Amino acid sequence: MEAAIEVKGLRKSFKDAEVLKGVDFEVKRGEIFALLGSNGAGKTTIVRILATLLQQDGGTATVNGFDVASKPEQVRHAISLTGQFAAVDELLTGRENLIMIAKLRHQKNPRQVADDLLNRFDLNDAADRKVSAYSGGMRRRLDIAMSLIGKPQLIFLDEPTTGLDPEARTEAWKIVKELADGGTTVFLTTQYLDEAEQLADRIAILHKGRIIAQGTLEELKKLFPPAKTEYVEKQPSLEEIFLAIIGKKEGKQQ
Repeated sequence: MEAAIEVKGLRKSFKDAEVLKGVDFEVKRGEIFALLGSNGAGKTTIVRILATLLQQDGGTATVNGFDVASKPEQVRHAISLTGQFAAVDELLTGRENLIMIAKLRHQKNPRQVADDLLNRFDLNDAADRKVSAYSGGMRRRLDIAMSLIGKPQLIFLDEPTTGLDPEARTEAWKIVKELADGGTTVFLTTQYLDEAEQLADRIAILHKGRIIAQGTLEELKKLFPPAKTEYVEKQPSLEEIFLAIIGKKEGKQQ
């Protein structure tokens, strides 16, 4: 399967702090790829580099075949980015937010685009209310809807469920699955291990500036010590795998 993202030897430092120390991974077209890591691991730095918002210090990164450093405009045309906090205008209604973005992205019929997305994301009843009155889950749905205007081939979701209650998180998960089912490549960063377990086709674990493990959930399970057989064989959760891999890596570095 053709790669949507290819990253090789990616490095980035902020003053004396080396955040990325040679990161390598690949994302296939049409898959949900989850980048796991603790706070401060460098997940958002990678997203900002791939979205052309930040220049790397070393290594290469291509998105849809375009180098992010030398061809940023072509990269931007193919992607959309939803950050940790909903980028919506609270003084406007949901409909007005969508129409505004549709006009900025030169869509032929902005009102129709807005109506279609309001229907798709179950926001019709709140369409003409100001966003300041929306719940966290509704804001997140609107934010993701706005990011889909123009039908980007690849969407970056940087910790999209941070601060959401369980019900709103479940709603967001459903949307992400629908995006992938529709052929959109999804690059998801999260610190919620159950989120990656539920959504991702493949997972990479970022720790201390490096990718220390990547693969499908089944492949990562093979890195975990064999299950103890008592009455029932217990399968490890992604959280147990994550902690075991990080602990093993830190043990080697000592």
